[in-house]
Amino acid sequence: MPLPLLSLLLVVFSLTTGEFVIAGILPDVAGDLAVSVPAAGRLVTAYALGMIVGGPVVTALTARLPRKPLIAGLITVSILGNLGSAAAPDYPVLLAARFVAGLVVATFFAVAIATAVSMAEPGREASTIAKVALGLNLGIVLGTPIGTLIGQDLGWRATFASVAAITAVALPMVLRLVPARPGATGSVLGELRVFSGRDVRLAIVLTALGNVGVVTVFTYIAPLLTKLAGFGSGAVPVLLLVYGAGAVIGNFAGGRLSDRALMPSLIWLLTALAAALALFWAVSDVRALAAVLTFALGLLAFAIIPGMQARVLTSAGAAPTLAVAVNASGFQVAAAVAGWLGGALIAGPGLRAIFPAAALLTVAGLAVAVHIHRHDTRPAPAKV
Repeated sequence: MPLPLLSLLLVVFSLTTGEFVIAGILPDVAGDLAVSVPAAGRLVTAYALGMIVGGPVVTALTARLPRKPLIAGLITVSILGNLGSAAAPDYPVLLAARFVAGLVVATFFAVAIATAVSMAEPGREASTIAKVALGLNLGIVLGTPIGTLIGQDLGWRATFASVAAITAVALPMVLRLVPARPGATGSVLGELRVFSGRDVRLAIVLTALGNVGVVTVFTYIAPLLTKLAGFGSGAVPVLLLVYGAGAVIGNFAGGRLSDRALMPSLIWLLTALAAALALFWAVSDVRALAAVLTFALGLLAFAIIPGMQARVLTSAGAAPTLAVAVNASGFQVAAAVAGWLGGALIAGPGLRAIFPAAALLTVAGLAVAVHIHRHDTRPAPAKV
């Protein structure tokens, strides 16, 4: 992997670890700050809100800045947010620090992806995106469990300090290795006009609908595996590693498939994802099949990501960074909806209903993908 991409991957790894590791240290945070576990869970919401707000706002306000100083500034804010989390004296300060840490994440992802694509060979954009997105896979597969172990041995504050340290190590690498790129030359309003385009709006809708189903399953994967499939709680970390292994493979496979045929590959991958979710519902009480399908869900969930990002980039034209940042915010909205939806299903028809609901939502995303592909391949109207 080229060193500039490796430096961006390292930052993505640290940011992803900082986002997901809170799940592993939540009880420790709650106990130390004398708040309830649901209250501590709002720290996840604060981070997600930072991403949702920061995606469009921070990206639009910084659109004209040169890329390298902007990346350095975004990384610095992330470091300060995580250091503030480690040093927070009470719950309100920690809540604010998590919001600040999340505020720059969507913009960084967008700038990193746009920078990586600018270095890619023609026709290799999606697979280049997959190389940067590998940091997201590794943050979930390695960063989260390692950060949890650090928190259990040294205290939850050490976890956030470690995330800040990894990000700080990556900063000089980015400054040295990533090539300089100018910022946007137009106005902020000009950047915002990208969303007047139908293709961009449909690409963002595709990301939200295509992901919300499988994200709902992942959010409740522990009770799905223990209460339905009958695994013991000790098997859940192992099965999460299985999911993560599938995610790493799917990330690269999806990038290669999208380079060859972007929308057709997304259509087939979404079809396979919907089928896997429906099959999981049918055989969720068979342990061996549940384990295999956990791997399959990880593979398919991450195989669709490079293509969806590439679709946004190709649709955005002159303002790709802002479009990708809003796309990242849209994914966080999908994650927030997933948490609510799963809870409502559990309280209503029951835990098992998550699978068919997720499959139907994925089919809705598939319908959007088919609509986009038909529009792309529609013959141009004859000139009179």
